[in-house]
Amino acid sequence: MNLNQVTIPSLDVYKSTEFYKALGLNLIVNALPRYVRFECPDGDSTFSVHLVEKLPKGEGTSIYFENENIDKVVKSLVEKGLKFDELPNDKSWGWREARLKDVDNNQIIIFHGGNNRKNPPWRI
Repeated sequence: MNLNQVTIPSLDVYKSTEFYKALGLNLIVNALPRYVRFECPDGDSTFSVHLVEKLPKGEGTSIYFENENIDKVVKSLVEKGLKFDELPNDKSWGWREARLKDVDNNQIIIFHGGNNRKNPPWRI
C-alpha cells in the first residue's frame, strides 16, 4: 500500500490555493471554488483541498513536507512573504523542522528526517 493523497478542509479554497502554490506545490486539478489538487514537486504524492462550511474542532491537521535543504527552502519561502512560527531547528527526535500555519490554521511542517524518518533509534 502507498499513500496517494491527503485532502484537507478549507473555508476559502482560493486563499488555500495561493498558499500551497507559494509553498511550491504544483496545481493539477482546479475545480474552484470547491476543490483543488496539487502534485508534490518530489515523489509521487498529491495533496488536495476541499471547501467546507466549518472547520473541524481541535488542533487541525499536521502536514509534513520533507526536503533535504529545509534551510534554503524556508529562506526562499520567507522571501516570498510566508510567515513561520518556527524557523529550522534540530529536534530531539533527530529531525530538522520548520513550522507555519496555512490559511485554515493547519500546521505545516517542513522537515528533513534523514535515516531517522523511518528508522529512529527507538523503532520496534
